[in-house]
Amino acid sequence: MDKPLKTPPPYPIASVDHALRAAAILQMEGGATVAQLAERLGVARSTAHRILAMLVYRDFAVRGEDRVYRAGPVLELAAHSQSLVSRLRTTALPHLRRVVDLLDETTNLIVRTGETVRFIAGVECRQALRVGSREGMVFPAHRTTAGLLLLAELADEELEKVHAPERYRDRPADRPDLARLRTELKRLRRNGFAVNRERSERGLVAVGVPVRDRDGTALAGLSVSMPSVRYDPQRLPSLVAMLEAAAHALEEDLADQP
Repeated sequence: MDKPLKTPPPYPIASVDHALRAAAILQMEGGATVAQLAERLGVARSTAHRILAMLVYRDFAVRGEDRVYRAGPVLELAAHSQSLVSRLRTTALPHLRRVVDLLDETTNLIVRTGETVRFIAGVECRQALRVGSREGMVFPAHRTTAGLLLLAELADEELEKVHAPERYRDRPADRPDLARLRTELKRLRRNGFAVNRERSERGLVAVGVPVRDRDGTALAGLSVSMPSVRYDPQRLPSLVAMLEAAAHALEEDLADQP
């Protein structure tokens, strides 16, 4: 268990939130026009233009001659090209929405970058008590459902390299127990799904399955998150079946693309 369930601050600053969301969109999707960003954020075009102008000023964004804004030098998405992340996100969103329509719980798509994972897409449910969107956020891979699934794809040597001691020189307490982690990952490989009971955030339970490319390589993790008070272990088989169906449908859509 790492930290409390993330909830919006009691006095949110909308302009800051909009700017952070805009930066995440540019980083993950590769670019957006003023009109597209205004629609995504639910703000006027003039507001979107001011947000983008400030991001350009601080090198979080650059404006091309085609008037499309893209991630600037401050933003990088290591190990994943923007085109891949954009394709994953765009293709996954309809499937995430269908899962939310069926389960009425928040659904996410996550990719791994080294020892961390990044939430690249999320659709919130409509319930008053719900897990909010984690889109753009980064968590330790071994503490998240999708992260464990993606780590389970690694050979022992790769797992050792990802969690090399020098990566944790300034934060040794954050390095996972690799012997224990290997045992857990072996079980996940056998099951084909993962369950996170308050491991990343207190009060949150998540269930996830991998999303694979046509060669069988895991590209991302598809998960559903809910408040722990609403999780019923007896529903686990049906949750996994629904997620696997959504993952397979997403995989087919990805395979159809050039």
